[in-house]
Amino acid sequence: MKIVIPGGTGQVGTVLARAFQEDGHEVVVIARHAMPGPWRFVHWDGESVGEWSREVDGADVVINLAGRSVNCRYNDANRRSIIDSRVRSTKAVGNAIAAAEHPPRLWLQASTATIYAHRFDAPNDDVAGIIGGREPDTPDTWKFSIDVATAWERAANSVATPLTRKVLMRSAMVMSPDKGGIFDTLLTLVRFGLGGTAASGKQYISWLHEEDLIRSTYWLIDHGELSGPINLASPEPLPNREFMRILREAYGIPIGLPAMEWQLAIGAFLMGSETELILKSRRVVPTRLIDSGYKFSFPSWRPAAVDLCRRSRSLR
Repeated sequence: MKIVIPGGTGQVGTVLARAFQEDGHEVVVIARHAMPGPWRFVHWDGESVGEWSREVDGADVVINLAGRSVNCRYNDANRRSIIDSRVRSTKAVGNAIAAAEHPPRLWLQASTATIYAHRFDAPNDDVAGIIGGREPDTPDTWKFSIDVATAWERAANSVATPLTRKVLMRSAMVMSPDKGGIFDTLLTLVRFGLGGTAASGKQYISWLHEEDLIRSTYWLIDHGELSGPINLASPEPLPNREFMRILREAYGIPIGLPAMEWQLAIGAFLMGSETELILKSRRVVPTRLIDSGYKFSFPSWRPAAVDLCRRSRSLR
């Protein structure tokens, strides 16, 4: 296949591009800045249809991952940049697909499991899950991430692509041993004795092992009956307290200092981030994926953590 990945220079894009390349597919990453890799890079501005759209015409699959990282302070300038980078790039990709003489058969559009409500009582799935933004027990600033997710999906749905199947990938945090990824960040905290419980520790963490990211992406490519929102997440989310305890055990670190909510607020401010990334309860499950017959390689966190820790040690 020819697989085109706009915005494919981040962790998720690198994981997918590497797997597709190793499997013998033609991979084209479209980005503002080229990054080292054995695949082709094509430049774009991230907001308008240009010469890069020639790569879309005749491609088999387009996987749009473009958008500025949300790991920053939510000031006015950053909020505009986060939303604009997603909406404009998504509309550009959609317009390129719609105008193609030979459009791809599948458009996989990045979204996020953060779109769902902060909750503890029950999981959110992709059939009857509750979209967030109206929870009475959350800070007003948390609504911004919902606005980002809904604007992102709305931008994709606003472009008609009648010859191209469209899937919105509501992905949880992808865990891989790659440097700079979320797992690498969490493991660094554990190694320095800081990987304890965050605040109450009751908030759920939804996650996805990189092998299941790759396999579920292939599954979406091969199963033409799947379209619309699809949750990409392990079927077994778990509370922060348990998640971090298992990670410490997997790496062989017996103690992790806990952090109170006020300490997290100070740390997030100093790191230029937001506490929502730590405190929001993301209890998300992949009902539609499982109902379609997909079997997870790593449904449970303990074997996933053991695997990731082992591979992370080999990279150091």
